[in-house]
Amino acid sequence: MKKSGKNVENARKKVEARPYKLADATELIKKTHHTKFNETVELAINLGVDPKHSDQVVRGTVVLPHGLGKAVRVLVIASGEKVREAQESGADFVGGEDMVTKIMGGWTDYDAVIATPDMMKSAGKLGKVLGPRGLMPNPKTGTVTVDVARAVKEVKAGKVEFRVDKTGIIHAPVGKTSFATDKLVENAASLIQAVIKAKPAVAKGKYVRSATLCSTMSPGISIDVTEFTVKAAS
Repeated sequence: MKKSGKNVENARKKVEARPYKLADATELIKKTHHTKFNETVELAINLGVDPKHSDQVVRGTVVLPHGLGKAVRVLVIASGEKVREAQESGADFVGGEDMVTKIMGGWTDYDAVIATPDMMKSAGKLGKVLGPRGLMPNPKTGTVTVDVARAVKEVKAGKVEFRVDKTGIIHAPVGKTSFATDKLVENAASLIQAVIKAKPAVAKGKYVRSATLCSTMSPGISIDVTEFTVKAAS
């Protein structure tokens, strides 16, 4: 425990209390990495919105150009011809009412859930189970669709869903500490740009207040998002 605490303290000393360019912050994430496991790198974006109002809830999806560095287990709830389509596109689990029953029974060995519109009457029963895990199929995030093949391929490729929490912050993964710096930069930049594009029309004042990059065990590193907000405004 003492060694772990010393490593954390040493990592904190390497981080200055100032905003870093995204590329510099990513380099620093790799320099402060001190564990033996491949940590997840996450981006936290603090937004100037009030999520209590439905028209200020920021949510969306983005396919990260370099994925998330892990295999994603995809479950598809479908019927008829769409079952075969899902299987051929690489879905790990495919079924209809049987899958709904299995999930209701406590089964959780999947990372993403996609459903066809005709199955949502049955899948709708899963709200209390899938909702808290952020896995409930939704047309807005492309997880309720007739284009099952495309949806499966996007999720497998590294599609990330983001949604602002009640404190106005979006938390989303952008890769692993083992990723090359340029790949982490491109993934993080893609997420930031997607969040900026999802800005609600009613949002006033400064939209992106701050952004912080961190890995599972590293200290948070403040990101200078000026380059992204200027690009979005031009």
